[in-house]
Amino acid sequence: MAYEQINNNRLAELEKEILAFWEKEKTFERSVRERPEDNPFVFYEGPPTANGRPGIHHVISRTVKDAVCRLKTMQGYRVERKAGWDTHGLPVEIEVEKDLGLDGKDQVLNYGVGEFCSMCRQSVWKYKQDWDELTRRMGYWIDLEHPYITYENDYIESVWWILKQFWDKGLIYQGFKILPYCPHCETPLSGHEVSQGYQEVKDPSVFVKAKIKDRENTWFLVWTTTPWTLISNVALALHKDITYVKVLHKDQYLILAEERLLVLDGDYEIVEKYKGADLEGIEYEPFFTFIKPDKKAYITILGDFVTTTDGSGIVHIAPAFGEDDYQVGLKYDLPVVHPVDKSGKFIDAITPWAGTFVKDADVDIIVDLKHRGLLYRTEKIVHSYPHCWRCKTPLLYYARKSWYIKTTAIKDKLIENNKKINWHPREVGAGRFGEWLENNIDWALSRDR
Repeated sequence: MAYEQINNNRLAELEKEILAFWEKEKTFERSVRERPEDNPFVFYEGPPTANGRPGIHHVISRTVKDAVCRLKTMQGYRVERKAGWDTHGLPVEIEVEKDLGLDGKDQVLNYGVGEFCSMCRQSVWKYKQDWDELTRRMGYWIDLEHPYITYENDYIESVWWILKQFWDKGLIYQGFKILPYCPHCETPLSGHEVSQGYQEVKDPSVFVKAKIKDRENTWFLVWTTTPWTLISNVALALHKDITYVKVLHKDQYLILAEERLLVLDGDYEIVEKYKGADLEGIEYEPFFTFIKPDKKAYITILGDFVTTTDGSGIVHIAPAFGEDDYQVGLKYDLPVVHPVDKSGKFIDAITPWAGTFVKDADVDIIVDLKHRGLLYRTEKIVHSYPHCWRCKTPLLYYARKSWYIKTTAIKDKLIENNKKINWHPREVGAGRFGEWLENNIDWALSRDR
């Protein structure tokens, strides 16, 4: 033990001596200056956020970056390593909101945008000394004297210049699509941001009954894990090729996919069989009537996305809150019922739950359905659900306008070039990053903050 302690002490002394030698001799600066200017290897560090403390993951990533830059230096390249600081954006705003005791965009506006932004500029440098010390202790060679800072105009103007290049190439457009939306931050998120915030959660798994018009005691059995969206329901989707059955079960007739009969509790008798295509266009009574649709609604439609892997084989459709729902809604010219405000709360028209965050209303909605005889059964399901990576709020999927970069236009080229990269380990390039490119969608740029 004493021997190890002596070695550790000696290692610490050596570390100090080496760092002092590099600083005195300006070894890093010379390693750059003494390489030819016409043989550059460009390195801009992906900027950390200075208002958060550095962690071990930063040590790991910076070690990899430093190894690459040192290798390129030894190969004769001039490697001017530019540091950067990410100083604007929601992570900083959320930190300041907490410090000031504010909750959400409206309270920020009441506090005053100018003063709030000033507080953000102060907050962002909160842990800069910790970052500088980590950089020095690691022996991480990077130019901290001339960093790029994302709130400075020269950086902001460079971003606008890049966007102008995309615009000139016809790669920027405005679309009306379903977007992942954070109701606390009150802004959409990109696909990359969504991928950073998945959490395992328990949500309600609810089977509800939709009464078929003009058919006595006959119901469609419908499954959902988002009871709050039933208020916006306008249709039920079936698959044209799936076999559906009408069963006599507990003195009522239920229609569901034959492969999903296992969800029934107790004995049943099959009365009729149909293909999904035979059931298109049937009218049913709405679950809720708070908002009157401006187009024909409450009918059965067909959708290729319907499966029998779970649920009842019948999917409830709310075009305002799901991509498949929205697209099939366009096909059938369905109304878009959107009773949720920018903070993720029900509007005044939804009288029992006005002002309630939608997911917090789930339990009360389930109780209401039970009292009206529309609930077949409810249980809990554990699944992975996207949350805001900044504030940890569950995301909602909203139909809204947004600006996009058409990354799908160069998707094939991205995939082709990725295959040429010598990835270490290979699984990262072919796996995580390669799969992300394969599933690439257009990049949602709009941020409401």
